[in-house]
Amino acid sequence: MTTHHAILSAFCAVMTCQTLAQQESIERITTTASRTAVLADTLPLMLSTVDEHSLQMLAPTHIEEVLKQVAGANLQRGNGQEYLPALRSQVFSGAGACGGILTAEDGIPLRAAGFCNVNELFEAHSEMAQRIEVLKGPGSVLYGSNAVHGVVNVITPDTSYDNALLGLDLGSYGYQRYKVRAGKALNNSGIGINASVTSDSGYRANESVTQQKVNLRHRYSASAFALQTGVTFTNLQQDTAGYASDHSHDAVAALPDGVDPYRDARSLRLWTKASWDLSGKNSVTVTPYLRDQQMEFIKHYLPGAPLERNSQSGVGMLSLWQHELNANLQLQLGFDSEYTRGDMYEYQQQSASGSPFVIETVPVGKHYDYDVSARLYAPFAAMSMQLGDWQLHAGVRYENIRYNYHNNMLTGRTKDDGTPCALGGCRYNRPPSSVSSFDDISPKLAVSYQLNSTGQLYANLSRGYRAPQTAELYQLQREQNVADLQPETANNLELGYRYVQDNLRYTLALYQMSKHNFIFRDSNFFNVNDGASRHQGIEFELDYDLSDSINMKIAATHARHRYHYSEILNGVDINGNDIDTAPRTLANIQVDWQAGNNLQLALEWHYISRYYTDAENLHQYGGHNLFNLRSSWNINSQFTLFARVNNLTNRAYAERADYSSFDGDRYYPGRPRNISLSLIYQW
Repeated sequence: MTTHHAILSAFCAVMTCQTLAQQESIERITTTASRTAVLADTLPLMLSTVDEHSLQMLAPTHIEEVLKQVAGANLQRGNGQEYLPALRSQVFSGAGACGGILTAEDGIPLRAAGFCNVNELFEAHSEMAQRIEVLKGPGSVLYGSNAVHGVVNVITPDTSYDNALLGLDLGSYGYQRYKVRAGKALNNSGIGINASVTSDSGYRANESVTQQKVNLRHRYSASAFALQTGVTFTNLQQDTAGYASDHSHDAVAALPDGVDPYRDARSLRLWTKASWDLSGKNSVTVTPYLRDQQMEFIKHYLPGAPLERNSQSGVGMLSLWQHELNANLQLQLGFDSEYTRGDMYEYQQQSASGSPFVIETVPVGKHYDYDVSARLYAPFAAMSMQLGDWQLHAGVRYENIRYNYHNNMLTGRTKDDGTPCALGGCRYNRPPSSVSSFDDISPKLAVSYQLNSTGQLYANLSRGYRAPQTAELYQLQREQNVADLQPETANNLELGYRYVQDNLRYTLALYQMSKHNFIFRDSNFFNVNDGASRHQGIEFELDYDLSDSINMKIAATHARHRYHYSEILNGVDINGNDIDTAPRTLANIQVDWQAGNNLQLALEWHYISRYYTDAENLHQYGGHNLFNLRSSWNINSQFTLFARVNNLTNRAYAERADYSSFDGDRYYPGRPRNISLSLIYQW
């Protein structure tokens, strides 16, 4: 039996076991799918949650370890805290790849629209989160640009109550993490802190990481008014190894001569959420926020390994008015806005290596130096209606974003002193200063029907949208003087069935998404968006208590992600081909055994099927199976000890694989068998 057939058999088996479950529902609270606290089990969509207990069992060294437990998610881990993301999609890569998935902490996007970073989740405090919620499918009605394939929301704990936690993680390859959480309630207010310090030397050379993260929290409440304030600070310093020619455990990274790649990143976010209960039927929430980010890194994957410095600073506000017309009809009106100023600087410190063409067209000196001021505003409206066993949800959002771009260098593809590059001109190109504006209307319509006390059918139709990223518009190459890009859009249809009882819950969802104006870099290295793609899949998530002591969780998906436009690459028309780095089948199955009052064991199997590594579908990675073993021991009411063995069978595999016509097959090898221990003290 193939792996795919085995997964489908499991689907069918679960569909017949519902009569064994009890009738009582377990409440799950979500903030991500509605921007308010509601029961996730009532919403006509697929929302996945990784709770705090699961996060403590994992003690993740990387966000990839968390999101592999979510159906449809696939993060390809790079060096240090770097990664490439996928959510109901292929793995995104390239300058604006991050624009397909919106990432947030406590409901506030980590980055401003237009200034995303493909690795931006390392700026969220996922290591000590209360939970992580993943909304699958377009979320543009509530979140705007970038929420095309979904939203990943890291929710930090409210530490402003009497609580305290100390934690220590130790693991293979010099891994260490120190954790502290403390809070103090003060009548109708409170203060708290949530902090972690991480270091990891890595199992390969040039993979070391040091990282510090801290959340501060303040709370105040009075009769009809509540105020919460949060601050998050993160600091990352890491070495950045390159790819290897194979994925064996002793694979050696390929790095340019004389280059020691690194990434330094710092972020600061401050927000205040003010809520008023105006009456029993009206409430208003206003959340102003401030962001500041700085990053410096070596682009070792480009000829000459240039240095890039970028930064963004901005302010914004989220606002929401809720009105209950009656017990069966609720309205939401909101207005989001933000202003951001960003800058980008790229400098090559040494001559490129390779052919004379590369050496001459990628010279030493400054390549880019520009700044962009961005203004965004977005009104939206949503409603929900209960009609007997039927629920209707509808919403629409208008968003406008305006970029004021200023080039601080000579325009064109010259060296920084104005002299031309030989052999036709420099590889990079600087467009003239300009102003660009983009807008879009994103609607959503969803309906659900409650079959009985345990089963619900639902359908939703939604539209996703993202504006072109500033990196796509203003970091041009070769002969392209202007990137004439339009917003990328996606139309999505999802059908699903949800079953909820006390000891059994599962969701089965089918989706089809068509993307238009897909932004990519063509064979001439031009940034264009005349591409189109199709995404179809089936997802299944299950949480089942097989007995009083054994629980099974499944997160599985089978999907096709295909090019839907014609382009000739190396003599091959890619229309209809699988998009590269898009495995068709992903599965994560975990069995938990409560071996005693104080001892819990968990065995996890993670499967990734083969996938193509080039658009022509001529090269591929064979996929892999991984097994992980975890345990927790409650020593007493205050002390808990965790132990883990990752990659139990010591499998040689690739966290990430792709193909380049210049370098051939490229791999980022996964870690060999490794262990970690954690001790948590709570009082």
